[in-house]
Amino acid sequence: MTDELLDSRGGRLLVSAAAAVAGLAGSYALTGYTPAFVVSPVERALTRTMPGIVVSAAISTLGSLGQQLNLLLAVCLTGLLVGLAARAAILTGRAVNSRLLPAAGTAGLTWGVAVVLTGEVVLAAGPAVAAAAVVAVAQALDHFGGPVAPVSSKRRRALSTTGVALGAALVGYAAGERRSPRTTGDDAPSLPDGSADVADIQRKLAIAQDASLDLAGMDPLVSERFYEVDINSIDPDLSADDWSLSITGAVEEEITVDYDEILSMQAENRFETLRCVGEQLNGHKMDTALWTGVRVASLLDEAGVQSGCDCVMLRADDDYFEEFPIEALRRGTLAYGMNGKVLPRGHGYPVRALVPGHWGEINVKWLTEIEVLEREADGYWEQRGWHGTGPVTPVAKLHHESLLDDGRRRIGGHAYAGLRGVERVEVSTDGGETWSDATLSDPLPAVDGDGRAEDAWRQWEYTYDPPAGGHTVVVRMIDRDGVVQPEAEADPYPNGPSGWVSKRYA
Repeated sequence: MTDELLDSRGGRLLVSAAAAVAGLAGSYALTGYTPAFVVSPVERALTRTMPGIVVSAAISTLGSLGQQLNLLLAVCLTGLLVGLAARAAILTGRAVNSRLLPAAGTAGLTWGVAVVLTGEVVLAAGPAVAAAAVVAVAQALDHFGGPVAPVSSKRRRALSTTGVALGAALVGYAAGERRSPRTTGDDAPSLPDGSADVADIQRKLAIAQDASLDLAGMDPLVSERFYEVDINSIDPDLSADDWSLSITGAVEEEITVDYDEILSMQAENRFETLRCVGEQLNGHKMDTALWTGVRVASLLDEAGVQSGCDCVMLRADDDYFEEFPIEALRRGTLAYGMNGKVLPRGHGYPVRALVPGHWGEINVKWLTEIEVLEREADGYWEQRGWHGTGPVTPVAKLHHESLLDDGRRRIGGHAYAGLRGVERVEVSTDGGETWSDATLSDPLPAVDGDGRAEDAWRQWEYTYDPPAGGHTVVVRMIDRDGVVQPEAEADPYPNGPSGWVSKRYA
């Protein structure tokens, strides 16, 4: 009887687990946080097979944490596959009394798993080599430890194998982080010369900065941290050189345009606000940017729309799709710039759709196809019970509060009404019995600079003397037609949140 690490059940499990950790790290080292990462296909499969009721419950109760848990589950399942591959190779090698087979078999089986999952033949070598290396290290430690090693020696070999796996994980993570494409606007390059009116961008951003109210801890009129919501945890990693957009379906002539053709079209710079249908009433998934892009209408006219339902389906590279009325898209933009920079990966690089006045879910990122439909169809979220393809619900949010030196309380937030426009915000400090007008920021400018942006939020602020004892503050918004936002409160699912935001102060 020997005391080798690979000759005991616990030892084999440990080495298999260590090989799984190293395999994931090896894949990440070569691919970074891209769809070629071996975990990505598993995470996407989980997302698509999860029952709609489970997805909706996770969004409503957990928010972005639900997606992170889904990614963690994908990591565990992918690691299990690699670990099982290593264990199968170890057991087979032991059965046929081959010292070569455990490491070689681990490499071959892990490579096969990675190829099946990702379709990447070369990049599959990352997890294969890393996992096989751990098994080979365990074999080497057993060999040099002698045929009958003391228990303490076996423990040292177990710790050494674990250390190798953890070391591989740290190195793989560091290498993968360097390979991962950046997703935020801070990392994006400036728009190329000739693709946009740079002077107009700078002027409009300066106007937005000057018009922003000075409310500590709250986003200015151009958001500093624009929210991101996607169906997958790992964003597509597209190249502008390889990207194209096709207009297909019920059209006179299907057309395809590439990135350079989009850049050569007449561009415009417009402020637009996006709001997530799945956010909480007073949540933070509502933001504004200055977008650079071209009108969709000219491409639709060129294709010659022949729709039988006056509806359209937008499709994205990440397999996302949404259907909505084609007239809404005619007002839309194909955006390739954000705040004077190239559209960041996390916001849909190279090109995304912007549809004014509608929930964020139809502002499709990584856009690759506009399909004009003959009959209505359900989009991705509609198949899961949501109904967020209509106009956005108006809201006034309460996101700032501070006590001034003179004892007064200052409160503030953002208000948004889609295409209806924000005209006033009213504040009540007695639970809705009486109302006072808040101070509003100046409207952001329109595309041509004359008048207000058609689809942008405004900030508001209000300062008051807190009454003795407790009191409840309520805020509501009135649009340009004099319509007060609905008071009745509704949860995000299935039509988006609505109601008046309130807060109780002691």
